Amino acid sequence: MSIDIAYLKEWIGKSESRSDFASPTPVQALAATLDRDDAAPHTGDPIPPCWHWLYFLPLHRQSEIGPDGHAKRGGFLPPVSLPRRMWAGGRLEFLRPLRVGSAISRISRIVDVSTKEGRTGSLVFVLVRHEVSDADGIALTEEHDIVYRENPRPGDPTTPAQAASDEHEWIREIRPDDVLLFRYSALTFNGHRIHYDRRYATEVEGYPGLVVHGPLIATLLLDLLRRHRPDACVSRFAFRAIRPLFDVAPFFVCGRREDDGKNVALWAKDGNGSLAMEASAELG
Repeated sequence: MSIDIAYLKEWIGKSESRSDFASPTPVQALAATLDRDDAAPHTGDPIPPCWHWLYFLPLHRQSEIGPDGHAKRGGFLPPVSLPRRMWAGGRLEFLRPLRVGSAISRISRIVDVSTKEGRTGSLVFVLVRHEVSDADGIALTEEHDIVYRENPRPGDPTTPAQAASDEHEWIREIRPDDVLLFRYSALTFNGHRIHYDRRYATEVEGYPGLVVHGPLIATLLLDLLRRHRPDACVSRFAFRAIRPLFDVAPFFVCGRREDDGKNVALWAKDGNGSLAMEASAELG
């Protein structure tokens, strides 16, 4: 498939601004979805790291939705013609926590658009930078990596599995059934059909089952840290998706403290021990 990268690069510098209110209900709903026994949130309570993904939801009209459940291409994001779109990773810096009950805003900007040839065809990478603020100024910054790729074809080479580390300090088994994936899709107003429409995921995009959301896996990694270090203050977090996880089998989120006592290694692995996501958290 031909990619007009010069045309797509015209989106670099494009920005959009959004405003929202950090209401307590999404926080309580995500806690329930993650099977946490948290007290009901109240005004002024800190919002956990990466739970800002519950806000600034993509409120596109139904007529603006494309066949994959995402908004049609060519609005804020460049009109990449490749059919598969995935959240490939991100890097976040938390300057201070957002708080329940506060007015919040987000400025998003396209930083880069690039392409390369992978083992199964063309890839397009889009880098988006977000700044999330409250009344006191910027509270967090985020670099969001998006990758677009072709649908699989018969005979395409498969990505070799990478063995995950067994040297974990903490580990938790996650059973990603379709109810969990549906609830997270609903909370984030994510219409991408690979997460809830099994027929579309398997017959159109060629996956073996429903795909577990990348940001859900990242959230579960930070949740593992919170369960074992509830008083820890995360100042930075970075994650990278290695290979997708599906609802056909359990997976595991793992973590350990590094020797410096300041950094935490986090990763997710499938039931065969293959690395699915790697991440790191820096404690402030």
